[in-house]
Amino acid sequence: MSRFKKVVVLAGLLAATSAMAEVENYKIDNAHSFANFTIRHVASKLSGTFSDVTGNIKIDRDNLANSSVDAKISLLSVNTSFAKRDEHIKKEEYLDVGHFADMQFVSTKVLASKNANEGVITGKLTLHGVTKELTFPFKVLGYANDPWGGYRTGIEAKTNLKASDFGFTWAAKAGGPVGDDLEVTLLIEGVKTN
Repeated sequence: MSRFKKVVVLAGLLAATSAMAEVENYKIDNAHSFANFTIRHVASKLSGTFSDVTGNIKIDRDNLANSSVDAKISLLSVNTSFAKRDEHIKKEEYLDVGHFADMQFVSTKVLASKNANEGVITGKLTLHGVTKELTFPFKVLGYANDPWGGYRTGIEAKTNLKASDFGFTWAAKAGGPVGDDLEVTLLIEGVKTN
């Protein structure tokens, strides 16, 4: 085989490999995705979830740095397993969902760790009219066919927030019944769209 033919074959192989390493698009399945949280309540901790999570995830399995997330969480979907408390939390005194019904996270950078399915994501979180940059670890839990003919991925991420950083005055009150520190766990399922 001549040198020219070898170069052409090599170029074809590289093009084929590049085409295979495409970015996969996943739509967040809000029936199987949750933003869980815990926060201090008086002398204990209260847990709850926001069950309405929507948005899109792009994943490049060969290079996680090419991945991205754009997600929205409806604060109207707060559930602490006590309806009366949930209605109170939605009021202006706490989440103020009448003025700020959603929070949104848009990634700006993804860094892969030593493991090909783990990394650190940085992005802008907008909550209560305030936008802050966050960086937190995430893990791709896997990929699988689902029972409905689709193809899914699962992602877990954890972060800590200070409610007072987003203008919640109740969180800034020393000795108040509700704490400032929120522990957040995101459990996300996405359905492949390409």
